[in-house]
Amino acid sequence: MQSSVLVPVLLIAIAAPVAAQSEAELKSALEGRRVTLRMDMPGDADGVDVHADARRAIDFIKYKDALKRYGTAIHNGESAVVTLIKVKKDLIEFQLGGGGFGTFGDDTSTSANLPLVEKGSRERELEKRIKDEDDRDRRRRLERELEDLRERRERENRRIAVERVRIEEQKRDRIAEHRLHGGSRFNLKYDDRVPSGIRPEEVMAALAEYVDFRGQPAARETRTASAPGGDITMLRKGLLRTEAERLFGPPATASERREGGLAVTTLVFNVADQRVTAEFVDEVLVRYTIMSR
Repeated sequence: MQSSVLVPVLLIAIAAPVAAQSEAELKSALEGRRVTLRMDMPGDADGVDVHADARRAIDFIKYKDALKRYGTAIHNGESAVVTLIKVKKDLIEFQLGGGGFGTFGDDTSTSANLPLVEKGSRERELEKRIKDEDDRDRRRRLERELEDLRERRERENRRIAVERVRIEEQKRDRIAEHRLHGGSRFNLKYDDRVPSGIRPEEVMAALAEYVDFRGQPAARETRTASAPGGDITMLRKGLLRTEAERLFGPPATASERREGGLAVTTLVFNVADQRVTAEFVDEVLVRYTIMSR
């Protein structure tokens, strides 16, 4: 009985470091590499599922629906940086340019938090007094006051409803714009679990129909593209910290904090007359703001 229980426990204990070793090797070989896409990639963190063990690797109906719903973040023929490789039980996340809008730190809400004006204490008091008032003239005065309060409340609620629509439209437009610049991802899926000791060459072979890996790692490919303190329009979610420091030079300040189980690094760059505050998780840019100095 003890041996039958011990065997699965030992297998789990052995499998965990093996999986960690595989992920480390994949990260070393693939993260930071600039690749060229052979298909349009949807602007969402769900990305594209590629079933490594299936005869039909991609569900193209689902894929087309995603493009229609979220737009195209990376177009066929465009290049992108592999920003994260993550090995899970039965899939490998192959994130491009930040992994797609909807990852950590992205505000995907389109609702406007503008509550309607509720019935006030004076309205409730007048309703009660009108029921109990026997004098006709006094009851009419109370009714007119109550009607004025109701009309004022309803008028304000109509204004709030219009403002809600305006804000929600703005949020939808903002999210749609962010989706076009937030990257995307492939989810390389396996029927049971990711093969033990999987090599980078196997991942590249599984994605070769959709990704051209012949490009060089991004840091080497773009080393001379821009001098420190250069083009601020190069900022985008998914930018590696090394790329940001190459573009804008050493940060003026740097700090770290915890958000849940994640370590967030905040760097502040002075670029010409602007101050860029950039937040990185696992050396990948997840948020940034630009302000005048």
